[in-house]
Amino acid sequence: MNSPTSTVPPAGQLPPAAPHVVAAAVEGLTSRLRKKLDAAIEQYAATPAVADGGNIRIRCGEDAVVTLSPGASGAIADDGQACCSCLLAPRCLHRAAVLSACPVADADADADADADAGTDADTGARAAGTTTGPTAAQVAAASGLWAAAAATLSAGVPAAGAVPQAELLRAAHTARLAGLPRAEAAALRVVRGLRAARDRHDGHRLADLVAALRELLLVAGRLAAADPDPALVGSVRRSYQPGGSLRVYGVFREPVISGTGYGGVVTHLVTEDGRWFSVADVKPGGPARARGAATAPVAIGPAMLNHAQLARSGLLIAGATISPDGRLGAGGGVRATPIDGMSWTAGPLAALFARPLAEAVGARLSGQVWNESEAAERAGEPVGCDLMIVGAAGDHVLARELLPAGVPSERSGPEGDDPARRPLPTGVPSERSGPEDDPARCPPPAVRPDGPLIRLIPAGSHPDLAHVANLRQLASRPGTLVRVVGRLDPDRAATLRPLAIGPVPGAEATLRLPAGWQGRADLGYDRLQGSHLPPHDACAPWQAASEADVDPVAGAPLWRVRRLVELAVAGGRRAVAEHARGGDSHAQGAPLRRAGFEAAAELAAALTAEADRRSRDVFGRLTDSGPDGYAWAWLAAAIHLAAADQALVQASWHAGRF
Repeated sequence: MNSPTSTVPPAGQLPPAAPHVVAAAVEGLTSRLRKKLDAAIEQYAATPAVADGGNIRIRCGEDAVVTLSPGASGAIADDGQACCSCLLAPRCLHRAAVLSACPVADADADADADADAGTDADTGARAAGTTTGPTAAQVAAASGLWAAAAATLSAGVPAAGAVPQAELLRAAHTARLAGLPRAEAAALRVVRGLRAARDRHDGHRLADLVAALRELLLVAGRLAAADPDPALVGSVRRSYQPGGSLRVYGVFREPVISGTGYGGVVTHLVTEDGRWFSVADVKPGGPARARGAATAPVAIGPAMLNHAQLARSGLLIAGATISPDGRLGAGGGVRATPIDGMSWTAGPLAALFARPLAEAVGARLSGQVWNESEAAERAGEPVGCDLMIVGAAGDHVLARELLPAGVPSERSGPEGDDPARRPLPTGVPSERSGPEDDPARCPPPAVRPDGPLIRLIPAGSHPDLAHVANLRQLASRPGTLVRVVGRLDPDRAATLRPLAIGPVPGAEATLRLPAGWQGRADLGYDRLQGSHLPPHDACAPWQAASEADVDPVAGAPLWRVRRLVELAVAGGRRAVAEHARGGDSHAQGAPLRRAGFEAAAELAAALTAEADRRSRDVFGRLTDSGPDGYAWAWLAAAIHLAAADQALVQASWHAGRF
């Protein structure tokens, strides 16, 4: 197991803190101190943290120094790991503010550390759902989460300061103790989203906070009603089980920079039968650690490989341990032997690129929108395709899908010259070709004539990573053919986030990568240069189609419902009520109905009506009707919107449907 000092974040950064530790610190404050908490958090978050051996110190005044002592996981997981030198400690404003300024730790941070160190390969026994329905304790915990989430929704981001966040964190911890990992995880995502929104973080997206709150309210509400669906309970993310012997081949590395202060790398691997696995090295440290982990040693058995090498080679693993999300463990009984890697033109990887993209998209976007974790897991599995770069538009690169090898092109005739099918010159060796890349065996590719215009957006925007710069390089050479491994963006029309690229077999207008890269580039780490692109005269002239700036999802009348759903989160119930009083709610219904979105119009009207609903007591005085009815109305509109958006995104991958 790593020593505590090895997981202390760099100077200036605070370690993650467990939800129950933060909640307890806030609950210990007097009412007077709670009113000062948000201002104190802002002040102490800007105060430099000083690393001192295994401790982190934050000076909060002349006589007040808060000392944080992270555990082996790198997180503050116990009340005693956060101390203050002032006379009011531990019920002091300094300690509560510093803990509230820390990133929210993952609920299973300690289990992650143990599993990576090989000391806990059987944590899955803690996460069990039953078909007989939730227990009384689980129903009570879910009811508490529902109440906290509904109050947060009613208040909106501006009023969801440290105290409401602490109530959510306390309810999340209660859900953890009751064995409700899915609800707990959703609550932690909501708190992180609230903090990012209030701090105006560059990476914050209101849509992410909406999705997290939708998931939390749906899961908590159904559990509070004793819904017996075992999927509502969920499972612990890192539950390692024996996996026997595995032969895995590296495909690409992916840098990780999380909003919780963690950083590192995940190397993705595939087996001969096409199953995906991964090896992770993610710990506190943020962007600096994500850079350094690119060449960090792989902690699986005695195999002396780093992540850069593993991404281009393979492992023969005996006694493997595997988590439900496909992560490989590093227990003491695991043995691994390095083996040669697999080309992207052979075995399961060749099959990955032979499948039409629309078919792969259909499988990835088939998850239920009301099960956020399931939908995200399906959408997150990598897809492969061959593309032609056609230019750039705004912050994204435009591309067209290429037909799989052997499919005739409709653009070329017996006497026609199809620029996209120009073969390599006969008899001229290519540095990028191997036995599988013989032009005689791999016919040059052609653009799929009925495919959509695909948008490529960076998988990460942090300036320390190479994603943005690499996409700029690709956009500078229209007509370049690339083989891409990436993930779908489930919220945008025909959009991919590329993670790794390589040359297209049998093509002249494709990448010329260094021999040391072994035919692939990890877009988060490897930086493309102009010399890696094909010559201008080898690239087919291509102009982006007129639909380059057309987004069928953003352009649909559903944007009216989306704006209302997001307004409810950003501004709270009062903002939605004012929106209704202004007459906007009546104006938005007609366009929705004309476009055939009858249900969306009805749900939007119900939400605005509930937001402005006021009850009266027996004396005719206005009273608060409570947040429950409003929360259910918002949830119905949000779920319907998510389902409609998913259908539009799926259809956007079939160009003929728009």
